[in-house]
Amino acid sequence: MRMVSPSLLSADFGNLQHDIEMLNQSECDWLHVDVMDGMFVPNISFGQPVIKFIKKHAQKPLDVHLMIMDPGRYIEDFKASGADIITVHYEACTHLDRTIHAIKDCGLKAGVVLNPHTPVCLLEDIIQECDLVLLMSVNPGFGGQKFIENTYEKVRQLKALCCRKNPNCLIEVDGGVNTANAGKLYECGADVLVAGNAVFKSEDPIETIKQLKK
Repeated sequence: MRMVSPSLLSADFGNLQHDIEMLNQSECDWLHVDVMDGMFVPNISFGQPVIKFIKKHAQKPLDVHLMIMDPGRYIEDFKASGADIITVHYEACTHLDRTIHAIKDCGLKAGVVLNPHTPVCLLEDIIQECDLVLLMSVNPGFGGQKFIENTYEKVRQLKALCCRKNPNCLIEVDGGVNTANAGKLYECGADVLVAGNAVFKSEDPIETIKQLKK
């Protein structure tokens, strides 16, 4: 499977509706929405009011990535805001199984995110409950960072774990993704690529999305 989820963190917030409508016309599959609280990561992005605005104009599912402490407190709020998929960080959840089930009980797809330093083997006991796993290929918090090369090996490891325990689990990669590394990520086993700057700083974002899917 080859899917693209452009990160709205890199969109033009002065013309956000315009950028969302452009993505509606593109071949992208999801819209990636990064929520940051300034505590789990050293940055603050946006919350439920902006997501409600995005949902109003989006014709694609909202892939909401919670980079926040104790995300279980806000699952119902983000569902009400329009999330279709919610991913939470392994590192931010004391009771990860409970949080994953809370997301699924809301009728949403649920996923776990791993930071670059967090090993894939820690998912052994939760992978069967996941609809997707998101591997960070940069340290979370800011867009425009350089891709971490070890990500390829982590994708291979995660693919092997999924094949063994949950073949339907999607593998998503976020951070420094572009047309130069997309092909290798797919070859290693990735299903969904998150791209921010590669899309929104492109002269032709719609064509770039098409190239990312190829």
